[in-house]
Amino acid sequence: METGNEGYKAWENMSELIISVSGLRGIVGETLTPEVATRFVAAFATKLPAGPIIIGRDGRNSGPMLSRAITAALMASGRDCIDADVAATPTIGVLVRELKAAGAVQISASHNPPPYNGIKLFGPAGRVLDAETGSAIRDAYFAGQADWATFDQLGKITHAADPHQPHLKKVLATVDVAAITQAKHRVLLDSNHGAGGLLGKRLLEALGCDVVLVGETPDGQFAHVPEPTAENLQGIAEIVRANGCAVGFCQDPDADRLALVDGAGRYIGEEYTLALCVQRAMAHSETRGPIVINGATSGMSESLAQQAGVASFRSAVGEANVADMMIAKDATYGGEGNGGPIDPRVGYVRDSFVGMAQVLDLMTSSGKSLAELADALPKFHIVKSVAQVTADQLPTLLEALVQAHPEADATTGDGLRLAWQDKWLLVRGSNTEPIVRLIAEAQTQAEALELCDRAAALI
Repeated sequence: METGNEGYKAWENMSELIISVSGLRGIVGETLTPEVATRFVAAFATKLPAGPIIIGRDGRNSGPMLSRAITAALMASGRDCIDADVAATPTIGVLVRELKAAGAVQISASHNPPPYNGIKLFGPAGRVLDAETGSAIRDAYFAGQADWATFDQLGKITHAADPHQPHLKKVLATVDVAAITQAKHRVLLDSNHGAGGLLGKRLLEALGCDVVLVGETPDGQFAHVPEPTAENLQGIAEIVRANGCAVGFCQDPDADRLALVDGAGRYIGEEYTLALCVQRAMAHSETRGPIVINGATSGMSESLAQQAGVASFRSAVGEANVADMMIAKDATYGGEGNGGPIDPRVGYVRDSFVGMAQVLDLMTSSGKSLAELADALPKFHIVKSVAQVTADQLPTLLEALVQAHPEADATTGDGLRLAWQDKWLLVRGSNTEPIVRLIAEAQTQAEALELCDRAAALI
C-alpha cells in the first residue's frame, strides 16, 4: 500500500485559499488559519435563522484545533453550539434535521491531502447550501460581517450524545435488514482513518455482516492517498481478495463518497456505486421515479432510468446543484458519479452509507455477486483529461466546439456539454487553475478518447 505521501504532487500549485458557495478549503497554517475560520463562520452565523449550530469534523489532526476556533467564534456570535465531534458529512446533514438546528459546520477537506482542511456549510434543511445562500455568506465574509454578542448573550456548548444513531436508523429503513442479515456477507470497510469507520462499522454489523476493518481509527493518518481511485486502492483490493470478502467498501475521508471493489479484488469504482443504487431504486415502487444526476456522471444511470420508464435529468456539476434539481423535479433518487448516491428518504446529501446498505440489498435480493451485477450494467467508457487555456480564451473555445459539432445537443451554463444519442462531451473551466477539464463518455474507450482529443486540438 502507499505511504500516504505519494500522489500529492498534483496539489502543489493549489496552495491558495479556495472559497466557493459551499464553503472553503486551504492549507492549515498557511491559507487556512484560525483567523480565517473564525471570520468565515462568523459571517455564516449572520445569515442563519435562530437556533443552535452543529459542528462536526473528519479525522484530520487539524480538526480539533479548527473545531475549537469555530466553536468559539459561533459562541461569540451568540450561537449555541452542538459538538458532534468526528462524524461523516451525511451524518451531519441528518443531525441538523433531527435536532432542528439552524445549520451546521462540517470541518473536512474531503479527499484532499493531509495538509489541507476545509469548512462545508449546511443550512436548516440539512443539506449543503444552495448557490444563492452560499454567495451571500461568501460576500459577508469578504465584507467582514459579524454579529459579536455581549458578555451576557454568549452562546453555550453541548455535546451530541450519539450523533450517528439518527443516520443509522434512516439508512437501515431503506433496506431489507432481515434478508441482508440472513445472507451473512463478508465485507471489507476501508475508511482510511477518516470519519466513516464509526458509523460504517455499526451499519455493517447491524446488517449482519462479517466485517474486515481497515483504517477504522479516525486520526487522519491516511494509509493511502485519500481519493478512492483505482490507483490509490491497489493495496485495499488485494486485502479484499485475500480475505475472501464479497465486496470492498472504500470511503473518502468525510464518507460522502464510496468506491467498490469486487470479491476478486477488481476495482469496480465510484460510477458503479451510483448506477447500482439507481438500479435498485428502479426495482422498488417507493423510489421508482425521476432521477437527477450531474452533467459529468456516467450515462449508466440514465439508461437504467430509461429502461424503467422514468425521466432522468442532468444538473450542473456539484452536490448542491443535484439537490436543487431533485427538489425541483420531485425526484425519488439521484447523485453524482463520484460515488455519491442521494436518497431523499435519508437526506439530500451524498452518502456512502446509503451506498453500502443498498448495494448489499441489491446483492441479496438478486442473489448475484457484485462482479455479476457490475458486468450486467449498460457499458460505457469515460475518459478525463485537461488542457491549458486561460479564462479569456474559454468562450472562444466553447463556441468553436459548438460550431464543430452542429449535430450535437449543446447545453451551456456549466461549461459546455455536447450530447449525442450514445455519447457526450463536457468541457468546463477550472475555478482554481488556467485549464479546462474535458470529460467524455462513449460506448468504447477509443471513441471517448477521440472526443477529448478533438476538443483539445481546437485549443
